Amino acid sequence: MTTPPRTGPGPAPVASPEISKASTTDNRSRPRPRPLLALVLAAQFMALLDVFIVNVAAPTIGTELHASGGELQLVIAGYAITYSVLLITGARLGARFGHGRIHLAGLALFTAASLACGLAQGATELIVFRLVQGAGSAVMIPQVLSLIQRHFTAEARAKALGAYAAVLAVGAAAGQVAGGILVSADLFGTGWRPVFLVNVPVGVVLLAVGGRVLLRGDRTAERSPARGLDLPGLVLLGAAVSLVTVPLVLGQEEDWPLWSWLSLAAGALLFGVFCGYESRLARRGGAPLIAPGVLGRPGMGLAVFRVLAVMAVNGGFLFALTLHVQGGLGYSALRAGLTFAPTAIVFGLVGLTWRSWPASWQRALTPAGFVITALGVMGVGLALRGGGEGGAPLYAAYAGVGAGLALAFSPTLTRALATVPPEHAADASGLLATVTQLGQLIGVAVFGTLFLNRLESLGGLEAYTSAEALSVCVFALAGTAAVGAVSGLVLRRR
Repeated sequence: MTTPPRTGPGPAPVASPEISKASTTDNRSRPRPRPLLALVLAAQFMALLDVFIVNVAAPTIGTELHASGGELQLVIAGYAITYSVLLITGARLGARFGHGRIHLAGLALFTAASLACGLAQGATELIVFRLVQGAGSAVMIPQVLSLIQRHFTAEARAKALGAYAAVLAVGAAAGQVAGGILVSADLFGTGWRPVFLVNVPVGVVLLAVGGRVLLRGDRTAERSPARGLDLPGLVLLGAAVSLVTVPLVLGQEEDWPLWSWLSLAAGALLFGVFCGYESRLARRGGAPLIAPGVLGRPGMGLAVFRVLAVMAVNGGFLFALTLHVQGGLGYSALRAGLTFAPTAIVFGLVGLTWRSWPASWQRALTPAGFVITALGVMGVGLALRGGGEGGAPLYAAYAGVGAGLALAFSPTLTRALATVPPEHAADASGLLATVTQLGQLIGVAVFGTLFLNRLESLGGLEAYTSAEALSVCVFALAGTAAVGAVSGLVLRRR
């Protein structure tokens, strides 16, 4: 509460003791922004770390659990499937019950599932617990952007979003390195299990601290009006994403059988049904899964496309390059992880500093980022041609990829969220997080398939043939980045 404004002559009114006491109590109960940001970004980092750690540990998991190729794929993909399907619903739960409270619930589920994964005795158990782990992330992660939206404004919000983007970069690189270290160390003869068990103590600490910081924020934050969860929409979207995601992930290993194409067609059909249902629900005054006001915001359609494109390039680049350096060049898991350090470091630095660059540059940053990304991935392909290890030009190209990806992603995300009013923050964060995850999956599937098909046609995995397959892949990656650069000319109003 505030002191009433002065409306006439005479001394200014003095706040009553009751008003002053209430204001003091309210200020003391408000969460401090920096601890809140540190807490939610630490949870974001842990969840992201888990994805890349498991990728490095996958061969060891397959050997020790005697998992088939399909089972091993589902260990990796199961997390991504439930994560992408439930993200928007996780955002809606936060808006309905409090972002801090739901963030803690997701963190608790993620931590418990990590413990179960680390103790799993067979591939089937591990797949089930990975699905649960992905659900925990889907409940936890959308609250990060929503909490930033609600507790930061203006320049502070831009800096917080820059820190968020930096965590994405560092988490990706740290996951590769940490996975290599933990698997190589074989702590107490536990093999791959520490890649999951490392989440447990971290999660417990974050839960203990978060109970004080985040629940305080829920008590003081202005609540949005309660909205339905749109369970029919959730079922339709979940089925559509699953039908598209599963063949994208498993199609290459199964040599693209008929079921994979039927599944993709059915997924596209169901997505059309979902869009029609959501439109009818909105016209009836219901609460659709994605509020029309979000997709209708100026520039949101362009932002969705650009986020999808940049994440597809990022996912495809990391996947194809990992296959090349570990398979073709014979790098260890740890050395392969360290290979990505320049990309991640530069991504983080650019993500944190781009807002301070000259104002005249700002509108050109995203198209320039896509152009720099295209040049960077081409530079990587040229440096590694013929099966060589690249030398100094390779690390310059890695840095270029990091800078380009950061400029294509961070300004896009910041501007998209800046156009969204607080009451739609949950829907916007859920939508953009879902698009980010789907972009990664599409990139791995499409560019990974291109790399593996080219490698197979060349007759085997050698340094030279792997480099040739990589060169074909980087041309496609550069072309995708170029499409992202010119997308604003076509999608400017959407």
